Amino acid sequence: MFDSEKLAILATNYSLPVNEKMRVGIKGNAVATPLIQQLYKHTLLRGGYPELLVDLEGIEELFYAYANPDQIAYVSPVTRHFLEDIDGLLSIRADTNTRKLTNVPSEKIKEKKISLRPIMDVYHRHVKQGGLSIIPYPAPAYAQEAEMSLFDYEDFVEKACFLDKEDPVKEWKKLSSMQQRIVERLNKVKVLRLVGQDTDLTVYVKGRTWINCDGRINMPDGEVFTAPIENSAQGYIRFSYPGIYEGKEIENIYLAFKNGQVVEAKAEKGQELLSEIRKVEGIDRIGEIAIGTNTNITRFTKVMLFDEKMGHCIHLALGNSFQMTGGQNRSSIHWDILKDMKSGEIYADKELIYKDGQILI
Repeated sequence: MFDSEKLAILATNYSLPVNEKMRVGIKGNAVATPLIQQLYKHTLLRGGYPELLVDLEGIEELFYAYANPDQIAYVSPVTRHFLEDIDGLLSIRADTNTRKLTNVPSEKIKEKKISLRPIMDVYHRHVKQGGLSIIPYPAPAYAQEAEMSLFDYEDFVEKACFLDKEDPVKEWKKLSSMQQRIVERLNKVKVLRLVGQDTDLTVYVKGRTWINCDGRINMPDGEVFTAPIENSAQGYIRFSYPGIYEGKEIENIYLAFKNGQVVEAKAEKGQELLSEIRKVEGIDRIGEIAIGTNTNITRFTKVMLFDEKMGHCIHLALGNSFQMTGGQNRSSIHWDILKDMKSGEIYADKELIYKDGQILI
């Protein structure tokens, strides 16, 4: 059985250290009630003030079925106040049905994403160490997507988060030390070039800050990332894994860039949705470039919280960039898309630093 308390202790002690009188938002789907309860308990034990924002099954489906255009454009002052008034956020990734929006028109989803821009601006203020921790709960819907039994999926989640270790914090600090060496090297780099199957993409990163993702914002973690200079991307890339957008899959995505902007976007499946997403402001530029390092995550599960950390992959995000990197692109969407690099290379200022899924730094 999954140990929700062990994850809650890791989250409130390491990922988002809770201090006395700290106002802690706990947000998640009711399917994750055992974890919500343990996070609430351990926030109290550490002297914090827990505040809950819990989603119920079926609410999102009802919204898209019956909301009129004005209701879709409405910005909730309750949600906004919740995010503005807390000191830190524990955000749980869990769902009862990952395909619940499959039949919702793409236009409706796009309009709702646009309306959430003011909310996302507030949310992104928390995206920093000590301000946010995104943590998983092994919901049955995710096990189904990963084509695993619930027991196997629980075991997968525990290993990805180092919960199978006697001292998970020690393991995360060990990974942090390894990644810090990589970050220090990349912070001196001017130009990155990605080479692989149907891929030859160059971006400039001079002056941007690389981030050591060591479990103190995402859990699980295991990546280093930055935001490239907004007008610098030149070339093309094909993504090995489907892009997941609101539970819908877009397969075999190919993007071509000129002067930082997407000038061609093709998909083998989901072209209509891909075209609709491109209408969102700011989505036509790269907001993030990242290298995965977590070798405990070895398979694609259709949950990006895990998949983007795979040790043999890189990913790009179209849309919003994180301010901690120095990125300037702003959008209501930050959409991660994943590429297998087991037969790829990365060059930093013409020096080979990554080959066939292995970091050489």
